[in-house]
Amino acid sequence: MRFTVKALAASAALAAGCLASAGSGVAHADSAGAKSLYSPSALVLTVGKGTDAASAGVQRAVVLNCAPSASGTHPAGAAACDEVRSVDGELRKLVGSDASGPVCTRIWDPVVVTADGVWEGKRVSWEHSFSNSCMLNKSGRSLFAF
Repeated sequence: MRFTVKALAASAALAAGCLASAGSGVAHADSAGAKSLYSPSALVLTVGKGTDAASAGVQRAVVLNCAPSASGTHPAGAAACDEVRSVDGELRKLVGSDASGPVCTRIWDPVVVTADGVWEGKRVSWEHSFSNSCMLNKSGRSLFAF
């Protein structure tokens, strides 16, 4: 009987100690908005074969982070960030009918490029189809040169 009372007292003391110290070790998440000086600007860029993103098989993909500085897996991150900044994140303005560059054949082998993510705090979901990879390369932009 004496052993049972001592064991119960020890268990109660141990449980009380655990409960008392549990509150001191709680981790709290910080809010990212309060400490960040930059709006998020991160995009996932893809190049794939097909006429649209829904049916295309993705051949290549990279991550482009532009705030506070260029980073990610894009091989020319700084130049790509500068291009997107030059059009204020409106990627459709990067695709033009520039006649300069190499002469491309009229072979129909569609290539689709996509950009999904956040640019300066705004959600981005964009895609564009080119008739073939030569036309994509002819656009002369570093954004999809990976």
